[in-house]
Amino acid sequence: MEIEDNILVEECLGGNLRKFQVLVERYKKPMYFYALGMVGNSDDAYDLSQEAFIKAYRSLKRYDSRFQFKSWLFTILSNLCKNALRSAGIRKQYMVSDKALETAPADMESNPESAYQAQQVKQAVWDALATLDSEAREIIILKHFQDMPYKEIAEVLGIPVGSVMSRLHYARLKLKKALAGVIE
Repeated sequence: MEIEDNILVEECLGGNLRKFQVLVERYKKPMYFYALGMVGNSDDAYDLSQEAFIKAYRSLKRYDSRFQFKSWLFTILSNLCKNALRSAGIRKQYMVSDKALETAPADMESNPESAYQAQQVKQAVWDALATLDSEAREIIILKHFQDMPYKEIAEVLGIPVGSVMSRLHYARLKLKKALAGVIE
């Protein structure tokens, strides 16, 4: 049975710093892929996700346990990504590396055409995401790539749940438009 995040935070604040490593292990992949979707560069995504963990660790005493730790952590990363996108430090070119897309199905050898088509669809989705503004891209990533419920997205973005639903609706429309004609 997994230990709840808030218990791990309490134990970490009580002096057991190894509990923070459990939180890092739990969230390192989702944080990296969120950052990758936001900034589009694997090196920058790695750096930003690591910076978010450092900031979270240093600010752990200010964490409010009434909120989910995951939401708090993603809020930190969201702000870092937005700041990085505004700064000159992030490359202007939005490009997701082939490594990020390399999740070939197990039956690739038995059906390489299907595997190729699946890879093409993934690339088309990433390319379409790259055309969206950061606000639309962020909400799509949080909902569909991070599988966050509306309430958590609201906490991460600091907006009401109704605004999450509205923004998500319009972001989906933008994504659908960007994918029009690419995916049948």
